[in-house]
Amino acid sequence: MTSTEMLVRAALVGIGGTVVLDFYAVILQRVFGVPATNWRMVGRWIGHMPKGEFVQPAIGQAKPVPGEHALGWAFHYGIGIGYGLLLLALWGAGWFHSPSIVEPLTLALVLLVLPYFVMMPGLGFGMAGSRTPRPNMTRLKSVIGHSVFGIGMYLTARLLAAAASSGA
Repeated sequence: MTSTEMLVRAALVGIGGTVVLDFYAVILQRVFGVPATNWRMVGRWIGHMPKGEFVQPAIGQAKPVPGEHALGWAFHYGIGIGYGLLLLALWGAGWFHSPSIVEPLTLALVLLVLPYFVMMPGLGFGMAGSRTPRPNMTRLKSVIGHSVFGIGMYLTARLLAAAASSGA
C-alpha cells in the first residue's frame, strides 16, 4: 500500500468514526431528547478566531459569522480526519491492516483534553464545562461521545481492512 493510500485510509477511518458519532447523537436526540452539539456555534467560535477572538464569554451572544453552520460541520469532520491521521502517526500502517480497539479508544479518551480545555472554554462553557447547567453531565456526555467515536474509528478500520483483504 502506498503512503497516499495509507493517508486516505487513515482519513476514512476518522470520517467513519465521526459518522458513527453523529448517528449516535441523532439517536440520543430523537429517542431521549439529549441535545446534540450545536455545530453552528462551533463554527461561530472558529469564525471569530481570525480576528484574534479565541474565547467567547457566551457564544450564543457572539456576532454570527457568514457560513458558520458549514464551518462548524467542516471543523467537526476535519477533527475526525485529524484523529484518523494521528492514529496512523502513532501506531503506523500495521494497525490499519490488523486493527484492535485499544488504540482508537485510547486516543479518543486521551484527546478529551481538547474539548475540556480548549473548545469548552473557548465557547464560554468554562473548563471541562464548569459553566454549563450540569457540568458533570456535560463531561460524561463528552466521555461517552469520544468513546463512541473511538469505537467508530475501530469499526471503520475493520471494515476497510476486510475490504482490502477481499480484494475490493
